[in-house]
Amino acid sequence: MAYTHGRGVVTAAVTALVLAATAPVHAEPRDPWARAWGGNGAGRLGNGTLVAQQTPAGVQGLARADVRELAAGGGNDTDSFAVALLDDGTDLSWGGNGSGQLGGGTTVGRPFPAAVALSGVSDVAAGLNSASAVRGGRVLARGDNAFGRLANGSAEASPRPAAVQSLDKVRDIASGRSHSLARTADGTVKAWGYNSNGQLGDDSTEHGSVPVDVQHLTDVARIYAAGYHSFAVLDDEQVRAWGWNGAGHLGDGSTVSRTTPVPVPGLTDVTAMAGGYHHTLAVLADGSVLAWGENTLGQLGDGTTTNSPTPVTALPPGSGTTRVAVSKVFRTSYAY
Repeated sequence: MAYTHGRGVVTAAVTALVLAATAPVHAEPRDPWARAWGGNGAGRLGNGTLVAQQTPAGVQGLARADVRELAAGGGNDTDSFAVALLDDGTDLSWGGNGSGQLGGGTTVGRPFPAAVALSGVSDVAAGLNSASAVRGGRVLARGDNAFGRLANGSAEASPRPAAVQSLDKVRDIASGRSHSLARTADGTVKAWGYNSNGQLGDDSTEHGSVPVDVQHLTDVARIYAAGYHSFAVLDDEQVRAWGWNGAGHLGDGSTVSRTTPVPVPGLTDVTAMAGGYHHTLAVLADGSVLAWGENTLGQLGDGTTTNSPTPVTALPPGSGTTRVAVSKVFRTSYAY
């Protein structure tokens, strides 16, 4: 599952959601809608049906010009879902809802977007059957609460947004499969949820039902949560990584998991990133795309199937790439 922010591609299971400046060949030239295609279990394409779609089709009522962000989550075909943040601060959701991740107070899914009862939202994120939104500097989370991933003081799932405790002045958020990150106004990062691989960055492997400080991390500009690892891009565009590293996907030249952030050597001028289950992508200021970690299906894009614990070139400088996305379940990569 890809849990990704920004205009572009987001995948949920074998599903893709797209916001594009120009329409793809399968759509009418003046089609105004965000588009989705692929598997449609639980109605996660948002087109009002449960029928798989082999070509891009409009998400019901979701005009791409109104969308600021998209995020997709879920853990299987029946619970995969998506959320969208509109420019006016509206939080929309659709798809599977077995844990209440759509945020409407029920566990009944829907195959079309509908508004969550929140306004003034500035950021959204989606994880494994849970979702979060930032409003007024607070994080409001809903859905599955295993391993404390909602951090709301309860052990129960919540079908309505509830405030993450002991956390304010949040600028933006990111969700991995079962953990979340929040970047605060002072440039530091908080983390909570699943932590068996150190992805919370607090020098432990204890799960966090309340936000903890990611250690040795200041002046953070952007955050990215991957499957079981995490990244931060600093103000100087250097990168720090922590969490699971079995395939070398932290990019530090090793396969040793890290419970606190470590530098990714030689990686500078980073403008965007995306982390998957076993591999990671980064876009540089010159338009090149670097990749590292597992490569069994060629997901690093370097023409081999050899894993790499350090960044290799997937796309050269001048490629025109500005964003990347990665599936956190399937071994796929996207650049746009």
